[in-house]
Amino acid sequence: MRFADVFIRRPVFATMLIASLVVFGLFSYHSLGLDLFPNIDFPIVTVTTTLKGASVEEMETGVTKVIEEAVNTIDGIDELRSITKEGLSLLVVQFVLVKSRDTAAQDVRDKVATVLAQLPVGTDPPVIDKFDVDALPVMGIALSGRRNLREVTELARRQVKEDIETLAGVGQVLMLGGQERAINISVDPDRLTAQGLSIGEVRDAIQRQNLELPGGRLDQTRRELVVRTMGRVERAADFGDLIVARGGERPLRVRDIGSAEDGIVEPRTLSRLNGENAVQLVVRKQSGTNTVEV
Repeated sequence: MRFADVFIRRPVFATMLIASLVVFGLFSYHSLGLDLFPNIDFPIVTVTTTLKGASVEEMETGVTKVIEEAVNTIDGIDELRSITKEGLSLLVVQFVLVKSRDTAAQDVRDKVATVLAQLPVGTDPPVIDKFDVDALPVMGIALSGRRNLREVTELARRQVKEDIETLAGVGQVLMLGGQERAINISVDPDRLTAQGLSIGEVRDAIQRQNLELPGGRLDQTRRELVVRTMGRVERAADFGDLIVARGGERPLRVRDIGSAEDGIVEPRTLSRLNGENAVQLVVRKQSGTNTVEV
């Protein structure tokens, strides 16, 4: 009752105390962190190993099982999963929640290091990553339209993707699906053999002539201009004029051993919207930023 008597006898003090609590509460409310996916340290570690040209069976027996047997001896594993594809081995190691993510990752590194010598020759060093909630996509955008898919892809890359990348808090924008423009050069094997050339020599010759190199600087009275050579070929017809080799009466050009056409890059991903091919943009935020604000 004494506490209540103080508020009754001193109404000004009671009012100021309540007002200070309200002000402090409002200040604390605005300073609270807000995130759609709070940053939680899940003790999950992935081991990714690649071997170019290896079959699924070779990756399974020579890589996946070898690493699995080594990692499976670590204390505190809750679940161990593996995915094996052509040239790719992926292990997902999930530990009990009481185990530190950093400790789990270090334990996996130590065990993988003990079996590196047992992996097939040519295997790339295993990549060990810790699972990070911030690395998950925060948004996916699908684009389609009446134009052909190659034009939609170009618009998505030059306008939408580049604009999103400039926004605060955006870490990465991946583009899936679509058709990116490419100049496809087809070489006749018989003509190539008759000229005594290899496909590697043709490739190197085209790369040397399809470059934009710095050309130096041009000093003027009050300014300095940067000069560069415009050596990149844009049209398919111009690729036919590139010189592959010199010798004989005239230089050997691309059109003499093959043809060039304006095509697309071989698609590796597919995205569809309402039953039609589309371009998908996957947005990832920067670590520690607010998902809602992004």
